Amino acid sequence: MTSPVSPSDHVSPRTALPAAQYAASRHAAWLGAAAIITDEVGRVLLVHPTYREDDSWLLPGGVVEPGEHPHITCRREITEELGLDLPPSAVLAVHSFSPHHPDLQAGTHCPGEVRFVFDAGALTPAQAKAIRLPREELSEYAFLETRDAVQRLRPVDGQIMLAAYRARLGNTATAHLADGRHILDVPALDRHDVHVRYRPLWDSPLHCGPVPERLPVQQAWAWCFIPDGRVVLVADPGPRGALPMLPGGTVESTDATPEDTLHREAAEEAQLTLADPVRMGWVLDETGEVYGGVGPNARLRLAARVTAIGPAAVDPATGRPFARLLTTPAQAATLLGWGPPGARQAQLAAETARERWGLPNASCGAIKEIPAEGMRLS
Repeated sequence: MTSPVSPSDHVSPRTALPAAQYAASRHAAWLGAAAIITDEVGRVLLVHPTYREDDSWLLPGGVVEPGEHPHITCRREITEELGLDLPPSAVLAVHSFSPHHPDLQAGTHCPGEVRFVFDAGALTPAQAKAIRLPREELSEYAFLETRDAVQRLRPVDGQIMLAAYRARLGNTATAHLADGRHILDVPALDRHDVHVRYRPLWDSPLHCGPVPERLPVQQAWAWCFIPDGRVVLVADPGPRGALPMLPGGTVESTDATPEDTLHREAAEEAQLTLADPVRMGWVLDETGEVYGGVGPNARLRLAARVTAIGPAAVDPATGRPFARLLTTPAQAATLLGWGPPGARQAQLAAETARERWGLPNASCGAIKEIPAEGMRLS
């Protein structure tokens, strides 16, 4: 049986090149490898090189040496730059960089570069404290929210970082980029420029008992479940990107109960119809600074069933439509930037949905956007 061949394999004797000449005619490019490493609340690790004239920062990583595979490079560079042994897992992004890109530093003779960006996981506090830098090469490191990280990176490096990090957050396929832009379908998190915001207030524990009478309830947010066990997040667009939130909001004087707040806000922000809201617990806000310094108050956390999702509409409070995302509870906690307390709350929400409504545990899958026309729920 004859093996299939491509047309390029049929080369006539007149056009055949000597091996050395053929090899020299092939496209050549640099190879690089970098890593997405975060802390427990999702801030991205950047390093500050001593050798860049423009003072820009980098993801940990470096140049692939002759005969070396990119995943080996990534692990070696992490060890050399951070003093940690972190085996990379998934390939989050592959980026092709052209030799005439405007972000190329003047005087650099680059034939183009192909860069692999790997997932090297989240560091525990002990691992973060163990980081040791080669001071002749790197002057400092920092864990940064992505909105701040892009300000320290060259523009194209920021685009690569965001695409790779969002591929990890969204559990989507490897992002394929050319000069910082997706060459295939743009995933929902990239399309809406979604960022994770670290919010230290939510490090506070979730109190599962009733709210003490002395504490006013200033806020009601809910884990809103659709029948397959996923939850709805909304992302509020802004000049520095969209920030994800659970449906809900501030308790207004016209709301008879926090549950009324939830129904109103879920309908306005995400066009959700909810049923069976149940209180999971509350988080203490010691200052109430966001509400004008009202003092100690409670922020209520609920779970509810989504019975209908209508067409996208403009939120009356902001005058703009919110992106509507479907995620697993665990993905939602990561996107919210709540760290380990958020992961525990997500698990409690999933258990509540399973015990009260018999909903399945949605533990994997890519983050999806709710269509503009809404969804029919079975």
